[in-house]
Amino acid sequence: MKLNGIAASSGIAIGPAWVIEQLDEAALPASIEASAAVGETKRLETAVAASIAEVSGLRDRMAAEGRTEETEIFEGHLLLLEDEELIGRALEFIASELKPAAAAIAAARDEIAAMFESLDDEYLRERAADIRDVCGRVIGHLTGRAGVPSSVDGDPVVLVTADLTPSDTAQLNEAAVAGFVTMIGGRTSHSAIIARSSGFPAIVGMGRGLESVKNGQLLIVDGSTGELFVDPDAAVAQEYREKQRALEARREGLGALLDAESVSSDGVHVELAANIGSPDDAAGARAAGAEGIGLFRTEFLYMGRDSLPTEEEQFAAYKKAAEAFKPGAPIVIRTMDIGGDKELPLLDLPKEDNPFLGYRAIRISLDRHDLFKTQLRAILRASAHGNVKVMFPMIATLAEFRAAKALLMGCRDELVAEGIAVGDGVEVGIMIEVPGAAMMADRFAREVDFFSIGTNDLTQYTMAADRMNEKLTALGDPMQPAVLRLIERVIRAAEAEGKWVGMCGEMAGQPHAVPLLLGLGLQEFSMSANAVLEARALIRQLSKQEMAALAAEALDLDSPQAIRELVEARVPAVLGL
Repeated sequence: MKLNGIAASSGIAIGPAWVIEQLDEAALPASIEASAAVGETKRLETAVAASIAEVSGLRDRMAAEGRTEETEIFEGHLLLLEDEELIGRALEFIASELKPAAAAIAAARDEIAAMFESLDDEYLRERAADIRDVCGRVIGHLTGRAGVPSSVDGDPVVLVTADLTPSDTAQLNEAAVAGFVTMIGGRTSHSAIIARSSGFPAIVGMGRGLESVKNGQLLIVDGSTGELFVDPDAAVAQEYREKQRALEARREGLGALLDAESVSSDGVHVELAANIGSPDDAAGARAAGAEGIGLFRTEFLYMGRDSLPTEEEQFAAYKKAAEAFKPGAPIVIRTMDIGGDKELPLLDLPKEDNPFLGYRAIRISLDRHDLFKTQLRAILRASAHGNVKVMFPMIATLAEFRAAKALLMGCRDELVAEGIAVGDGVEVGIMIEVPGAAMMADRFAREVDFFSIGTNDLTQYTMAADRMNEKLTALGDPMQPAVLRLIERVIRAAEAEGKWVGMCGEMAGQPHAVPLLLGLGLQEFSMSANAVLEARALIRQLSKQEMAALAAEALDLDSPQAIRELVEARVPAVLGL
């Protein structure tokens, strides 16, 4: 049987299905005999102890890998598992209302989570999600329901689930998990992005067809095509094992390109950089062949905390990222991009009907000078330790850019007056993700030092298609002709003023897009670190002059499918990536 979904992360995964089933709590026993209360109490205590051991192991692994955000998540989960109010309340339900252990922890969860959700404080309301996550783990131990495995006997498994939570994705382990498939999600959903950055083959948005998959069935995940084979015959299994071996051999061969130049066959050099979310990611990006950082998502320094990061904390983080690369390597630091799908309870932001179109990113920064100036000072201080560049997100008008730059220059003057070192000639640019900014690119190009095109948001705004909605995946395709035309417009505007253009959206690392972007004149490609060597190998096979002719022809087509077919016909190499 073959099922189809959204290709989320390239590669081939082969292994037995590990189905994480949605638990029907309504079907659980609702009561017990009084004589069973002692036994149910012991069962609950055993399940809690098992959960503590499991979470402690995850916390320690995250800490060892330098994954600060995930470490803090699991630290919080341990506190909840040891919380007398939560676990004590569950024990009371067993003793006083004769509920079985699973129903008791579920009742305690609902009661305490509802209490948190009713509070005015946004940060405290968000803790309800942690309570549900933790209690779900305990219920899993009580009911024997499978979760994400930390180890398995035999071959790594293919996870089959409705979706993966942040807690789930943080604990994915190559020794246990080969890849995953989900019922919901789109190419830019949280689980898809995690899959690409971690190198797990994945398919998302498969729908209810996944419900037919059973534990232990052999699965083949083709993350490049979105095809899932269930219990394939011997010929198909052999074909994909050979493809898998060929991919592994290719990846090993790509190691020879780690220190190679990113240069086209006719001698045009481009820059291949990485997108990162923490300073700890920088060393891994360099080890993966990146020439610098094209996007440091600084908002992750603010998340999962009880207080806002100080200037010193931010300075240390930005300095660490800069020093992970060779001197002179570009380090593009984007100022805080909170809002949309990235909430920050500490700021107590208002709930909005359309958060992606609302009070977010630069709009918050320009409204909160205290918050903004702390970050700008930290970035400027880090510029004394590397080729740091500042990038403002979600810019829609020239007035916004001018106001943000004025604050930046004011912070620079303050630091100089205080005798604190800052870099010379720090470049200041903007993300192009609002169609209005793309249309005004010629005017922006007179004042900015560079553009970086954020195709995830630019596409959803241009096509009026929520990128988190799997039903709108076709509309949310960055290869839509309208999006390509906006990209071309931005690049031409920058060229006219002698400014450089990069791209930090998911499109920058997509094999079908790379030839077109090279032809259009993109100078910097920033992507998930594990995509860098594939992109370098492809670019070294391409002629910039020939790709310019290809791009011109693509701009005259009227659908993403027609554009991809054109690329495949002219650049067959993209089919092998």
